[in-house]
Amino acid sequence: MLQTLSWLFGTAVKNKFSLEEFSAELGKSFTFLPQPSGQVIQQVWKEKRESLVGLENAKPVTAAGQLIDFQWKLGIAVSADSCKSLKSPCITVVLKVADGLGNVTCKTFEMTIAQFQNFHSQFKEMASVLETF
Repeated sequence: MLQTLSWLFGTAVKNKFSLEEFSAELGKSFTFLPQPSGQVIQQVWKEKRESLVGLENAKPVTAAGQLIDFQWKLGIAVSADSCKSLKSPCITVVLKVADGLGNVTCKTFEMTIAQFQNFHSQFKEMASVLETF
């Protein structure tokens, strides 16, 4: 979904779409979206169009990596460095990330419930910050 949105905004910037052209492309490419979601995306384009089109000639920033997949599961720790005692609940997270060259790597780590809750709140905070752009 994020790749498709990124493509949509990139195409719109490259072609300097008007709001009407952007809305038409959105309707063509995102037929599965509920109407309110489409309206939000159109509103973002309406508000940010000028600044995005102005960045078209800016030098690209090196990509930090692209999150391809995020999986987590709740389990019971049999042996782990971060869990204080065995048989305590833990969260196992598996991240699949692609670098700028397309090489995909998997990162796996375990967290306690408290660490996972903190991790979750940090992601929510990042999402709310990104929504302002």
